[in-house]
Amino acid sequence: MKRIRLSQRGPEFSRIVFGTWRVLDTGANAQEINRRLHACVELGMTTIDTAEIYGLYEVEQALGAALALSPGLRDKLEIVTKAGIYVPCPQRPGCRTAYYNATGPQLIRSLDESLRLLGTDRVELFLVHRPDWLTRADDTAAGLNELLREGKIRAAGVSNYSASQFELLSAQMEQPLATNQIEFHLLHPEPIHDGTLHQCEKLGVAPMAWSPLAGGRIFDPANPAAVRLAAAAESMADRYNGAKLEQLAYAWILAHPAHPLPVIGTNNLERLRAAAESDSIVLEREDWFALWEAAQGRKIP
Repeated sequence: MKRIRLSQRGPEFSRIVFGTWRVLDTGANAQEINRRLHACVELGMTTIDTAEIYGLYEVEQALGAALALSPGLRDKLEIVTKAGIYVPCPQRPGCRTAYYNATGPQLIRSLDESLRLLGTDRVELFLVHRPDWLTRADDTAAGLNELLREGKIRAAGVSNYSASQFELLSAQMEQPLATNQIEFHLLHPEPIHDGTLHQCEKLGVAPMAWSPLAGGRIFDPANPAAVRLAAAAESMADRYNGAKLEQLAYAWILAHPAHPLPVIGTNNLERLRAAAESDSIVLEREDWFALWEAAQGRKIP
């Protein structure tokens, strides 16, 4: 699998990222998660995305247990984690309502806890999970800058930030933000128009694209867009060695000139392999626009 540097000073990642949001949904234990991580390494999908809130604050510990089963496995991976979202649940008994907290001290505490749970002394990328409407950018930046200076994170970035929010925070950073992890897929092409991807291209920052299959909605037969996409994918499959809609959806994201990295969420090993194969699909321009038209149900402007 091809690799890409997120930014001029950012880490080098696999072109497709293994996301762990739902890694516990199938009741997987440490041994099963360990097998998935080894499969990712074999496929060249060495970048692993997680967050403190995933699995209601249980996924990082599960990943740490899986990594502990194979000494040396962690050093073959690039780990991304995120912080800043807090919701009422058994793991947060004092939390009365959901809220964001991206203050510097909170980000430092969260990252230190993530390192403990993951069983590592650093992560390659640390993201502010959501913009915190009550915290100044210089406060957030102070925490990220401290973590960078201490070597606990190689790079800092954000998730779900607008272009203006990204610009404001990056201006306070000693090392420019390395990425913006955003929702971007066939059913949510808004980053093409709202300036987010334009900003990434201008700054030489590769964004990350979460939910690249629209949370499975592109396969829902009750969704008219999904029906149109299925027909479009079938019509062009022969040109791409029989590629399925899932692979073409990843290739559609990969084709954008800002070089987004899709963060996939499957727990199925065969689908992991299929996702890895999509890295080699180069969509013809007309097919890219045909998929856009199918998803939107209209011609281009």
